[in-house]
Amino acid sequence: MIQTGPASKTSTALILSLSKDLVSAVCKSIDRLRQAQPERFFFCIVFLCTFLLASPASAHEIRPAALELTAQSDGIVTVVWKQPILSGRKLKMRPVLPEQCPQPETTRQVISGDAIVESWQVSCQLNSGRVAIEGLDRTLTDVFVRLRTADGAETTHILRPASASFALGDPGGSPASAYLQIGAEHMLFGWDHLLFVLGLVLLTPTRQLLWVISAFTLGHSVTLAITALGLFTLPSEPVELLIALSIFFLAVEVVRKWNGKTSLTIRRPWLIALGFGLLHGLGFAGALADIGLPKGQEIWALLLFNLGVEIGQILFVALILAMLWLIGRSPVDQRKWAEIPAAYLVGGLGAFYTLSRIL
Repeated sequence: MIQTGPASKTSTALILSLSKDLVSAVCKSIDRLRQAQPERFFFCIVFLCTFLLASPASAHEIRPAALELTAQSDGIVTVVWKQPILSGRKLKMRPVLPEQCPQPETTRQVISGDAIVESWQVSCQLNSGRVAIEGLDRTLTDVFVRLRTADGAETTHILRPASASFALGDPGGSPASAYLQIGAEHMLFGWDHLLFVLGLVLLTPTRQLLWVISAFTLGHSVTLAITALGLFTLPSEPVELLIALSIFFLAVEVVRKWNGKTSLTIRRPWLIALGFGLLHGLGFAGALADIGLPKGQEIWALLLFNLGVEIGQILFVALILAMLWLIGRSPVDQRKWAEIPAAYLVGGLGAFYTLSRIL
């Protein structure tokens, strides 16, 4: 496994310095737009604020938590509760076991990467009652529950804010099949990944879009696999910062293309999609690391998670293309009322996420 050390800290400091320069350039560009085209500037600000109010402030609050319940033949249940650390704090959630399971007097807590892992043991039978996550209804996070009975059977459940509990005895699902759904949800609710794909759609001619999206898929599939299997690791902070910068960079290239300029990104969009796809794969792997891979089914679960990501990606691209097609058939100017606001949305949120991950 490749670990990071002092060199990683140096590269992170360099990234932060470059980010500040880029953010300064963004502010100057916004001020020039405000002075030259105040009406368009006002429209873009209103559009951006509406989006920010309607979406989570953090692009990663969708990262799932995980609960493992392992029953032993002597009546002892081992509980492992893992939840991600978001913005330096943990969410106010806790697992609630059935009434026959007493509350633990002490628990063991350790910090593992970007998550807090809490474990304890209780003496009870997991044969009746409900398992719930208190506080889940006040978050945007899902909880992946893995239940192992004393006879070796294993089932999984996905708890959400709207359905924060399940009854013991429910059939649940297979350990691997739940990863398909988690992958799709991580893509569809991961605002940073969606913004990057939107930028690719704006940058790429329609006839090349299939190859560009395929290159992005190839890139993030490679790093997702090698990271999930433990062959390579990086701290999440520089990864998330670089993802934010990739979004802003793509928006800049879209505007440059509209102004008649050219670059390697504009001439070969598949190349930048492949390169940044490797980076976004590290982001996907972060969500997968939160819940882990089921023993004995690692490859199958990894493939299903990646397939879920692709399903979410295809649905989003299809939605964007359908919207652009409908707008193109209307009497309004598609570039003015759809593409330009979308580009400013991508660039503005790219700058916003960059700032939020620096400060």
